[in-house]
Amino acid sequence: MQLGGGFVQRLVSVGVLPTDDEDERIRKATLTLSTVLVLVLASGWVITYLLLGLPLSASIPFAYQVVSGASLALFVRTKRYRAFRSAQLGLMLGLPFLLQWSLGGFEASSGVSLWALTSPLGALMFSGTRQAWPWFGGYLALLGISGLVDPGLTPADIPTAVRVAFFVGNVAGVSLTAYLLLQYFVRQREREHRRSERLLLNVLPGPIAARLKEREEVIADRFPEASVLFADIVDFTPRSATLPPERVVELLDEVFTVFDRLADERGLEKIKTIGDAYMLAGGIPEPRADHLEAVADMALAMLASATDRLPLRVGIDTGPVVAGVIGTRKFIYDLWGDTVNTASRMESHGLPGRIQVTERVVRRLDGRFVFEPRGAIEVKGKGTMPTWFLLGPSPPGAPTP
Repeated sequence: MQLGGGFVQRLVSVGVLPTDDEDERIRKATLTLSTVLVLVLASGWVITYLLLGLPLSASIPFAYQVVSGASLALFVRTKRYRAFRSAQLGLMLGLPFLLQWSLGGFEASSGVSLWALTSPLGALMFSGTRQAWPWFGGYLALLGISGLVDPGLTPADIPTAVRVAFFVGNVAGVSLTAYLLLQYFVRQREREHRRSERLLLNVLPGPIAARLKEREEVIADRFPEASVLFADIVDFTPRSATLPPERVVELLDEVFTVFDRLADERGLEKIKTIGDAYMLAGGIPEPRADHLEAVADMALAMLASATDRLPLRVGIDTGPVVAGVIGTRKFIYDLWGDTVNTASRMESHGLPGRIQVTERVVRRLDGRFVFEPRGAIEVKGKGTMPTWFLLGPSPPGAPTP
């Protein structure tokens, strides 16, 4: 049975606050669903006991419906979850035993005290493991008291067929209620877990996220070979000053979403965006032999996707890097080293619509890609460096050194 329909979702959200975290939302929703289920099922007891001429026993589930319905209405109005939770757990624990005693014991009541088990089970879901122990202790205590007083109780005059039917109904009712609540609770938790996993994988590479979840203290790796790419939208800052904030974000989202797709297609790792700059790497966190070829192909695809309104400047370098996770809040997987700094300089000292690369890149890709020498340029922090522009892949049949 699926409990995720629109009506059920609206019903169980009546007491949820916008400030509630996901765990609190799930607990409130599950308790509300539990209350409504038992309110409906209690009507069967009231009607049956009245038909059997047992008004005292009928008054107990009726009293539960009145008090429970009032507490639910108060919760919807005030959003006071703790008071609502305590009231519901107390009703679920005490009233089944009162009903059992009024009917004359375990046998005559068809084991109606089984319903009290929903109290400690509910406490596990609605409060947590520590808060559930007192409710389970209360259940065991009332169960023991029932065993002691059972021989002195006068069984109600209930036909055997009705007692058997109620026994089946009580077992089935408790089982159904517990199953539906657990199913709803688990499904909601699984949904939130999947969403958390997606968010984590949007921040960190898959292998790094797995290591972080294993509580590895420091995540830091040295890669002897990796390729780093920086791309920047030319003159975006002055252009964005004339646009509404929403349009600025929309433009960057459109461009970077295309870049993300291109990177995924080539198995490359997006590292971060810095304003209107985009950084990615190949060969990390999983080493691969063709990391530079993949990054070069990525750079060409990025230029091809750029428009005249948003021209790009791209820089690439290849070499050793250090990679790791920094921070404990809002952490990020980042890269360090001369290769990273040089790739950044290749971009910042490049030209619009061109992919500027270092001598190391040319030596690795010579024969597989075509380059145009730019000559020696002065690079901040590096001095004079020879640089090249990446033009595209070598034509078929070109000699390979």
